[in-house]
Amino acid sequence: MRKLLLPVVMLMMLSFTTTDNTITKAERKYALAKLKNTKKHLKEATKGLSAAQLNFKASDSSWSIAECAEHIALTETSLYGMFEGALKSNPDASKRSEVKFADDQVWNMIVDRSNKVKTPEQFKPSGKFGSFEGIIKEFNDKRDTHIQNVKGVNEDLRNRYAKLPFGTIDAFQVIIFLAAHTERHIKQIEEVKMSAGFPKN
Repeated sequence: MRKLLLPVVMLMMLSFTTTDNTITKAERKYALAKLKNTKKHLKEATKGLSAAQLNFKASDSSWSIAECAEHIALTETSLYGMFEGALKSNPDASKRSEVKFADDQVWNMIVDRSNKVKTPEQFKPSGKFGSFEGIIKEFNDKRDTHIQNVKGVNEDLRNRYAKLPFGTIDAFQVIIFLAAHTERHIKQIEEVKMSAGFPKN
């Protein structure tokens, strides 16, 4: 009987000592809050704006509010694709030391509008979605899908990575990057609204 019990006890001990590297409840809550809050913030920032307000440009070289929103919609799928690409790789804890930023640092760095970034041609607004309503629908549809995916993801996100010009981040931080990018351009929208000459209605 003892011989039979020993393997069972050993298996039970191993089940309690194995490291669980799946996304934690706190991480999921944090990521979902960022995705949901920035979706809500974009809605609030553009609610009730007239066509004149949506299309106003502070200068010939600056973007209008509608163009900022289109850029957000254009990049939503691409940035989430970076997350999906990271998930396709095998977890590798040996590369963890390459990640130099905490989650909040990733958020603050991307949101900071003093750090200027040249927009790749494919992400520049061009009227692709036909109307402002089309832009918002595209963004909301994609964001809702991404929120549902994050609700269900259970993989190890901390030992999968994405390499960016400023350094390596982990797969969890790619989600934070996505939400922060939305917030960055909402701040740009708010800057347009504060510009001299912005239409009152």
